[in-house]
Amino acid sequence: MRPLPLLLLGFAFLSCTSLTVNSAPRQAAIATAHPLATQAGVEVLRHGGNAFDAAVAITAALAVVEPYSSGIGGGGFYLLHQVNGKDIMLDARETAPLKAHRNMYLDGMGEVIPGASINGPLAAGIPGVPAALDHLANLYGKLPLKTSLQPAIRLAQNGFAIEQHYQRMAKFRLDVLHKSPAATEIFLTNGEVPKVGDVIKQPDLARTFQRIAHSGAAGFYRGELAKQLVKGVQQAGGIWSMKDLASYQVKERQPVTGEYRGMKITSVAPPSSGGVALVEMFHILASYDLNKISTAERIHLLVEAMRRAYRDRAEYLGDTDFVKVPMKLLTSKDYAAGLAAGIHPDKATPSDLLPPISVKVEGPHTTHFSVMDFDGNRVSATLSVNYPFGSCFVPPGTGVLLNDEMDDFSSKPGTPNVYGLVGAEANAIAPGKRMLSSMSPSFIETKNRLAAIGTPGGSRIITMVLLGALGFDNGMTADNIVNLPRIHHQYLPDKVFYEPGAINKDTATQLQQMGYTLEQGKNTWGNMQIVILDKTTGKMSAASDQRGLGKAVVIQQEK
Repeated sequence: MRPLPLLLLGFAFLSCTSLTVNSAPRQAAIATAHPLATQAGVEVLRHGGNAFDAAVAITAALAVVEPYSSGIGGGGFYLLHQVNGKDIMLDARETAPLKAHRNMYLDGMGEVIPGASINGPLAAGIPGVPAALDHLANLYGKLPLKTSLQPAIRLAQNGFAIEQHYQRMAKFRLDVLHKSPAATEIFLTNGEVPKVGDVIKQPDLARTFQRIAHSGAAGFYRGELAKQLVKGVQQAGGIWSMKDLASYQVKERQPVTGEYRGMKITSVAPPSSGGVALVEMFHILASYDLNKISTAERIHLLVEAMRRAYRDRAEYLGDTDFVKVPMKLLTSKDYAAGLAAGIHPDKATPSDLLPPISVKVEGPHTTHFSVMDFDGNRVSATLSVNYPFGSCFVPPGTGVLLNDEMDDFSSKPGTPNVYGLVGAEANAIAPGKRMLSSMSPSFIETKNRLAAIGTPGGSRIITMVLLGALGFDNGMTADNIVNLPRIHHQYLPDKVFYEPGAINKDTATQLQQMGYTLEQGKNTWGNMQIVILDKTTGKMSAASDQRGLGKAVVIQQEK
């Protein structure tokens, strides 16, 4: 299927049938970034599990087959919806080790040391995924943890055949993988990038999952495995301690909500910037009827909303357990109306003309999955180890590939991170603090439909979810939503980035005349996963982005 041009965002509609929910077959739906993870989720649903059990199985399976994107050495955010109507944000973001400090990646001259926050164990935050698996199973699931983890344990023991994307990511990080003997042994073949079809087995990871299956979170954060993790990290120059692991906790937070012309948006709160930025952008755009203007005008307004939300992201957002974030202001419609009033109808606003960021002197690899069960529970989850293969470091004997999420802090406020994002004091490094994220797992709902949506993509995640939600609001199918060509602006650098096919020549000319600098990427970005429920018919649909190798399924409830 070819991606639809942005022009169609305003004109693609679905019609609803006259069936009632009660007359439709009961269904469940899953969309993940890898067929084997989708299969694991289906297996658990078929075994009597709910969406939260499926989330455990999918998370663990992705940790095995997508080591370049996520894993139990990483973290992320789960947005949960229970059939009773309650929405919960589960914050499983990594935390900075207790010995971390704001200048830990700076040299004697106060400049950022290249690669220090990206490569090796010093770049790793304390993982949150193992605690999230236990939390999901014990508080929300129907099945024991050992049951939901079985598909991942089998995958780790028996192995999986790698594909071209794994090969590309391993080649990209080959030099750093070589610095960790355990990572080299697991993810490479005789020290070289594996061939397509080579089977990767992970017996140490299987044993680690078995510990978690038997003892829950304690099997990871305490005891023999914790000692192995800490010893391996410290011997390689990292700063983890047993106290770091023992004190880690997932946190339940109140999701961020907003409204766009009758569509409800529910997303994640800080330390993710996704929900706040999405709601701010939607509230700005609500001042305009995007369906009644030209493509160039629509892109102009989208970019100006993106620009302002990303500026506020850089200025204000961080871990609310450490810094005060003006949540009510940033998500208020009055504030957004004021920002909208500053948008010129046909001229770009140079980023340097907006109020400057207050800076004191001194991954794009991720994964996403969406799932709805037969009863109406749903999960939208985005997980990460940050850069491809994270820090590329595995503590010997554990099978746990560690993240490099410390790069998501502002190593030096005002200096861009690996994704080009600039941060201020709110996201400075501090012991035990959670680093800011762009991950944006979300629920969106109109009168007749609701969806769980999200994507990987580093700094571009938020704008991809924005465009996907606008497509959903205009009635697009699941397939069309995930395959839309994408545009992006993030305040700095002051450029409009776009995928091939997203902006045609005439529109590009009009945007340049407005004052925009455009940059077409050579490659596409993102890997969106969506599941949709038609509330009128009770039927579900699901789609996995054609940019990736994922799989989406809709399954019928067995009688």
